[in-house]
Amino acid sequence: MRNTLTMIALALCMSAQAESTNPQNTIAVSKDAGRVEYNPMLFGGFIEHFDTQIYGGIFDPGNPLSDEDGFRTDVIEAIKEIKMPIVRWPGGCFVSTYHWLEGVGPDRQPVYDKTWQVEDPNTFGTDEYIKWCRKVGCEPYICTNAGTGTPEEMSDWMEYCNLNVGKWARLRKQNGHDEPYNVKYWSVGNENWGRHELGARTVQEWGPLVRESAKLMRSVTRDAKLFAAATSNKGWSLPLLKEAGWTLDYISIHGYWDPLYHVNNPASYIDCMMKTDAPEQDILRTIGILDEAGFGKGKIKIAYDEWNLRNWHHPWHGNLRKGFDLEARRKNDIAATYTMADACFSACFLNACLRHSDIVDIACFSPIVNTRGPIFVDKDGITRRTTFYTLLLYTNHLEKFYVPTLGQFATLAHNDKQTAVLDAVLTANAEGSRYVLAVVNKDPQNAVSLDIDFASMNKKEPRQLKGLVLAGRSADDYNDRGDEHVRPEEQTFRVRKSAVQIPAHSITFLTIE
Repeated sequence: MRNTLTMIALALCMSAQAESTNPQNTIAVSKDAGRVEYNPMLFGGFIEHFDTQIYGGIFDPGNPLSDEDGFRTDVIEAIKEIKMPIVRWPGGCFVSTYHWLEGVGPDRQPVYDKTWQVEDPNTFGTDEYIKWCRKVGCEPYICTNAGTGTPEEMSDWMEYCNLNVGKWARLRKQNGHDEPYNVKYWSVGNENWGRHELGARTVQEWGPLVRESAKLMRSVTRDAKLFAAATSNKGWSLPLLKEAGWTLDYISIHGYWDPLYHVNNPASYIDCMMKTDAPEQDILRTIGILDEAGFGKGKIKIAYDEWNLRNWHHPWHGNLRKGFDLEARRKNDIAATYTMADACFSACFLNACLRHSDIVDIACFSPIVNTRGPIFVDKDGITRRTTFYTLLLYTNHLEKFYVPTLGQFATLAHNDKQTAVLDAVLTANAEGSRYVLAVVNKDPQNAVSLDIDFASMNKKEPRQLKGLVLAGRSADDYNDRGDEHVRPEEQTFRVRKSAVQIPAHSITFLTIE
């Protein structure tokens, strides 16, 4: 069922520029594998108390564009456009010094955020987050403090959200919220494996802490979906699973592939394309760890609950003697950073999740607004970056079932690296009467011919196909404030001897009926 696309390496590596080989590229339905009804939660998001993601992002009281609760209505409508099904909060690294009780009720005091070394006004807390999720129409997913917090504090937070009895439920009611929030998704910790995380744990500490935290949390809400911070590294995740796997529904892994933490020097389009296989490699490693621990075949699933091509720029996080350059965070706002490289990489990431959607169940784009998000917010409005339209295609135009395929693709080579020039997934409706083929052409300059085996779909070869294409005027094209010209466009594709031409640096959705 987990068929990865077959790549044929037929080109010599080019040192100065990318070059793709030109054999026949083909795709056909795999006859031996069943369909998978993937979870729409793959198209989720993440929001953290970092820079302007919350304050001045989704929450901006007093702004004419905000509603009576202080939520930016233009942001809410944009997130509804991409049908974001789940949003993880409040961190991220922020959560490892966050104490939820300080962020509820009428008497709130600003607190110093030791993680990002700024003052947080504490005006956006649990109640505001839940209210915002209800307005957006997404599931809340709360990440708890396993850094400076305790298992009891985590379970108390769950009591506040989910119970009708006890002092924390009474506190919620005193705060004006009579009915339980019934938050289903909860994570124990965030990146507690990392030296950069305040309250980081050792391998020996982590499994027992997760186990005891989960036991307390299940004593509050036994059918909650519980996650724990993990990695695709066997040395960390295998001990975790052996100690605490029986308490978990998911392990959460994170991925950023253009490391811009300290130096904001974004990788070029072609260098980004050479990274497009890395997410699937992480998934396969993690599946192997689950299998070895005895939790394979979906007993525990994978949540990729932070992912983005480019890491956030925040020098010198993790190097506390240097201190932060807070003004440097403005470099995350540079519109020209978010090109077709970001859009195409994101599509390849989602394709990898879909190919393994029997195990990969949830993914959260990191973050949803500002920093490296698909939506950039300023005081006067929003900009939909190229990645916004990637998400829009996947949430609005795929069919419900992933269909395993067999693919044979040419190689795109650059310096000493290579990747398949195309990345494709096929989806279908329940009856199999309608297919949508999502194809990424990574080649920066050249259209690529793709042979589609229509007979394997029980279809006659059509003369033409309707499609949606997201592509720029060049691979480095981007959207800016008031100029969102990089957006999906309808196109008609001629079919010649079962082949269609996939435009350069594009994401193309073809409808086959």
